[in-house]
Amino acid sequence: MTDYQRIAAAIGYIQNNFRAQPTLEQIAEQAHWSPFHFQRKFQEWAGVSPKKFLQYLSVAHAKHLLQRQASVAEATYATGLSGPGRLHDLFVTLEAMTPGEYRQGGASLTIGYSFGESRFGPYLVASTSKGICRLHFADDADQALTELRQEWPQATLRAQASPEHAQVARFFAREFGPTDRLNLHLKGTDFQLKVWESLLRIPEGQLTTYAGLAAQAGYGPAVRAVGTAIGANPVGYLIPCHRVIRNGGELGQYRWGATRKAALVGWEAAQLVSVPQATEAEHRTSSEQE
Repeated sequence: MTDYQRIAAAIGYIQNNFRAQPTLEQIAEQAHWSPFHFQRKFQEWAGVSPKKFLQYLSVAHAKHLLQRQASVAEATYATGLSGPGRLHDLFVTLEAMTPGEYRQGGASLTIGYSFGESRFGPYLVASTSKGICRLHFADDADQALTELRQEWPQATLRAQASPEHAQVARFFAREFGPTDRLNLHLKGTDFQLKVWESLLRIPEGQLTTYAGLAAQAGYGPAVRAVGTAIGANPVGYLIPCHRVIRNGGELGQYRWGATRKAALVGWEAAQLVSVPQATEAEHRTSSEQE
């Protein structure tokens, strides 16, 4: 068997047996490797440890059950976990919220949203009392609003702008001064938050590769997982995921279209040449885990 076939067999086994919460030894047996060798090889190929992969599958299944109004206890035991406390710990680690909060779909949150126009197209911006929680380019306003409702099905959505929304408009217009500050209210796993924090460190007009960003974030071998976290960025432009390109120099994919990504990269490079002192390093943003 090739290494790929061994890893594929192990992944298939985890997917088919995650409810039994198999041990590392049981999974490694499918690849015909020792647990130690399998752990290292799996990390190289999948970007995460076998344990973390199993956790992701467990939480994904629990989320599916909770969305169908299963109780936390029902979701716990149907996922094969030992008790609700174990599910609670997994959710807090991987989803930055408790199972109950996920099940409620943001029932205690009030989210204000508004639409704006930028040189790169229309956008939707949404915020809580803690800061900006979403900024998406919105070529289709109805679709953008539908996606916001799907993310927070129980939250109270209000079509109202806030001072933070005005700050976003100023950011797009390059009127955001060195003493200005934007608060971001980010909901994500510890892994995602670290990747997004690393994106904030890429200066305007500069680019990095997926491998380079993975190394900067401290997840060198997990390039694919880092790419997935970049794609899940909830606050476009402010968290500049458009500044990450493929190792070969191609721009690569972008959540809001390859053409828009090219426009963003080209425009920022031009601004760096014409106004070299206006770099994003002068801007101040802060993020907060929900």
